[in-house]
Amino acid sequence: MADPACIELEDVVAGYGELMILNRLSLRARRGKVTLLIGPNGAGKSTALKTMFGLVRVRRGRIRLDGHDITGTAPRALLTRHGVAFVPQGRNLFGQLSVYENLELGGITLGPKLTRERIPEVLAQFPRIRERLHSAAASLSGGEQKQLEVARSLLLRPQVILIDEPSIGLSPLVARDVFRLLRERADAGTTVLVVEQNVKSALAMADDAIALAAGRQVMHRRADELLAEPDLERLFLG
Repeated sequence: MADPACIELEDVVAGYGELMILNRLSLRARRGKVTLLIGPNGAGKSTALKTMFGLVRVRRGRIRLDGHDITGTAPRALLTRHGVAFVPQGRNLFGQLSVYENLELGGITLGPKLTRERIPEVLAQFPRIRERLHSAAASLSGGEQKQLEVARSLLLRPQVILIDEPSIGLSPLVARDVFRLLRERADAGTTVLVVEQNVKSALAMADDAIALAAGRQVMHRRADELLAEPDLERLFLG
């Protein structure tokens, strides 16, 4: 894995209150690749993404983006200055607002003029969302809502996308479309870190896989090699 690292965590300790979830976690994600985080519940996968995005405070260690120390950087600065977008687990839309209005809110830091210019560019990648532009977000299917969340994150043209459980609540067919979209973003140069319990399907579109246990990295392998592992679920999901 000789490609340059985009994101690096070095001996990161982080958690909630007195409870530390990440215990000297070190990992690296290659630039322009899809890195999948796997592991049993409670392993620290979602906390790792939230820590990278500044939502959980680093108590010890360092986080680097393209070699620059971003430890302690606030989410807004990560988004607007460093091009890091976070798509959390579950639905995070304004249900009563239209698709277009949700997109406008996603570009609020850009200003209205630039947001209006970029929305058509983003919608070109989401034809189904473009068809529902004036529908309330709550009226979209689960897959359409997830596409809208991803579309909203792309308005800022992020260099890095952190996405937590993108297939949750989706049918296998719709989940496959979401995975394909993430693959396309990486092929276009975006670095993608994804937490996903649908491991086999996610491995099929990922480049690298990192397994966590008790807040530490216990494995880093190429995704295609791991996909061929006969005891995959028993070994890495518990």
